[in-house]
Amino acid sequence: MSDAERVVVLGGHGKVALLTAPKLTSAGCSVDSVIRDPAQSADVEAAGGNPVVLDIERADVEALAEAFDGARAVVFAAGAGGGDPARTARVDYEAAVRAMRAAEKAGVRRFVIVSYAGAGVDVDRIDPDNPFYAYAKAKHDADAHLRGTDLDFTILGPGNLTLEPATGKIRLADADGTIDGRPPGDEGRTSRDNVAEVIAHVITANAGVRQTVNFYDGPTPIPEALP
Repeated sequence: MSDAERVVVLGGHGKVALLTAPKLTSAGCSVDSVIRDPAQSADVEAAGGNPVVLDIERADVEALAEAFDGARAVVFAAGAGGGDPARTARVDYEAAVRAMRAAEKAGVRRFVIVSYAGAGVDVDRIDPDNPFYAYAKAKHDADAHLRGTDLDFTILGPGNLTLEPATGKIRLADADGTIDGRPPGDEGRTSRDNVAEVIAHVITANAGVRQTVNFYDGPTPIPEALP
């Protein structure tokens, strides 16, 4: 396996990352799954990933760049999981920005980040006292920073995440997460497995470059939706 086919996935023990690793390996990539807890190594290995123990909440740009060196792409699928606004800011924004800087430092141009469909607008419509605001702001600000880089980024904005199996089919949403200008309602769900399918597709097909892709489960095969 050549180093040019290596993909580094941050948040390697998350549900989306564990679903993504086997899809990437099936496509001919090797996957370095970055985890904080060595006890998670067996789960990563079972998914086909190579566990790399590195706490991204504390790792500096140099340490991240060393982990990224020579890789084909970086996937930021990490998250604090909500509940603690300060930690949400540290992981979902600050660690994400350090990862972007590290990718630039390591010369890895392809950078895929998992955001959510309302990230572009929620900071303007959610009360700052709302517990969800810290997450919305962290995601919004991380995405905005990424758009300002020279990286070949793709920002993925799924809807409400489910545990349904992948259909391999999605519906693209508007920049604000609506569908043709209307609230998505019950249509605004995205299976984590479909998110993993989209991650694998945009990397292996080099699709969605310098785009924000909001999407839900839907009727269109992923390669058609994102040629």
